[in-house]
Amino acid sequence: MNIQEKVEADILRAIAGCYPGQSAVVQLSPTKKEFDGQYTFVTFPLTKALRQAPAQIGQTIGAWLLANSEIVSAFNVVQGFLNISVADAAWVSLLNNMAGNPDFGTLPKKEQTIMVEFASPNTNKPLHLGHLRNIFLGDSVSRILKANGYDVVKTCIVNDRGVHICKSMLAYQRFGNDETPESSRMKGDHLIGKYYVLFDKAYKAQVEEMVAAGTTKEEAEKQAPLMLEVQQMLRLWEQGDPETVALWRKLNTWVYAGFDATYKSIGTSFDKTYYESNTYLLGKEVVEEGLQKGVFYKKEDNSVWIDLTAEGLDHKLVLRSDGTSVYMTQDLGTTDLKDQDFHTDRQIWVVGNEQDYHFNVLFAILRRLGREYANGLYHLSYGMVDLPTGKMKSREGTVVDADDLIEETTEAASTAADEAAKGKLDQFSESEKSALFQMLGLGALKYYLLKVDPQKRMQFNPAESVDLHGNTGPYIQYVHARIRSIGRKAAEMDIVLSNTVEAGELDEVEQQLLFLLSQYPQRLAEAGTDYAPSYIAQYAYELAKTFNQFYDKLSILKETDSGKLATRLLLTKLVGETIRQTMGLLGIGVPEKM
Repeated sequence: MNIQEKVEADILRAIAGCYPGQSAVVQLSPTKKEFDGQYTFVTFPLTKALRQAPAQIGQTIGAWLLANSEIVSAFNVVQGFLNISVADAAWVSLLNNMAGNPDFGTLPKKEQTIMVEFASPNTNKPLHLGHLRNIFLGDSVSRILKANGYDVVKTCIVNDRGVHICKSMLAYQRFGNDETPESSRMKGDHLIGKYYVLFDKAYKAQVEEMVAAGTTKEEAEKQAPLMLEVQQMLRLWEQGDPETVALWRKLNTWVYAGFDATYKSIGTSFDKTYYESNTYLLGKEVVEEGLQKGVFYKKEDNSVWIDLTAEGLDHKLVLRSDGTSVYMTQDLGTTDLKDQDFHTDRQIWVVGNEQDYHFNVLFAILRRLGREYANGLYHLSYGMVDLPTGKMKSREGTVVDADDLIEETTEAASTAADEAAKGKLDQFSESEKSALFQMLGLGALKYYLLKVDPQKRMQFNPAESVDLHGNTGPYIQYVHARIRSIGRKAAEMDIVLSNTVEAGELDEVEQQLLFLLSQYPQRLAEAGTDYAPSYIAQYAYELAKTFNQFYDKLSILKETDSGKLATRLLLTKLVGETIRQTMGLLGIGVPEKM
């Protein structure tokens, strides 16, 4: 039983002792910073049954706790809020328990498997800023769920076929002159992205010429020679034309190598990758099954639909009149395939909020079809990331490329760190500096994108992200480096760190640090329940900020009282380990020195 549970149990005893026969649900919340105490119990819900004022109830329960509880040391009442202070001995006991528990911060096994699908890039362009929010979110949620005791399967589906892929292929065929990643000195995904942009420019020029010659814009967009060639190329690919398929494989191989290099640089991997070229025909059997069950219906043109008006949706096409698949057909089949492959208890899709309706329809159809797994499906919807200049557009070449952004943020982090260090980095070798700056740059980028609630649309600001002051990744990384420095200095002074300390008087900021540490399992559980890395980011920042207050207020290595010294060193060590754990849940490394 942790401290909060003990206080809750004592409050239940107090209610039973002061008000015989009265029961209550006891839930504590952290006390607001402007009041003394660590936990607050709200007495308003008891007023009707007890026929007493909320403040009077608080005073009665508080007095009982002070007289009878082993861990309550003080209380104060503000209207209907009973604020409770915990005894120093209880906090020190907690410190010893946490320090002696190697599994602190890891929750019990759940015996359930969750699949998280994220990234889902197209093979006609490199990864960009929008992909990074998706990848960081999916990767962090996977880490958080694993820490919550779940078995986690990370998957990715690659959109490697279709009209958009043929646009890059046709442009390369027309303008490529056998250019390769080696000859161009470009990553493969960057090279193919260049041809996607070239296609768009050439296509727009054709449309403008046709409009100038009297064709309507709508007709010109459909009949432009390049667009007709793209559609023919897609038909050839679907027919298995050897030359077209060979070109497709060659270009995709370059792109995959580029993707892999980016994934490696940001510390992301997948347990299985699905490819649309292998799955786009899946789902036709599901449609046939739905027709036999009466879930779907056919129109006169032979197209197949489902009526979802009872679910507050509308009529949705699941198969075209010519028998070809739509995205929904593919997703029905692919979701069945993923369940067959892994038999997961839950499937989570990390996909932007522009696809909210699509997933509402997908899940509704699977429920109608009676899929046993259908109630375990979840769309982790997130808002788009904007540039200072507006929305990103891949085909116009105005996207913030992921690799360029990582490099830019790393350079900004190196500048910020150099300025803050004031020459201290001179003791670093060039390789150490390079590793540190990459860690800071990636930490800045990940933290900035993850600290915001996923559902919120956001604007990325590289300069803000690398600030060594305030709610940023580098700030928290710096605090960890400071903690590790304290540990090294203690070792140089031959101070032996003990894993158990004696009870003694604690300062208010020490109590606050211990309170925050005690909250970690709860915060982790809440982040897992809500799929919210932002909870972990906020917690890491609170812990780092409070440690800095502790560091500024109290002496650590110069403390002459041996009991206080031992307590502060153990507390410092545990804060450092918890910061490392929490940042690890965000996919962020922390430096040993800085």
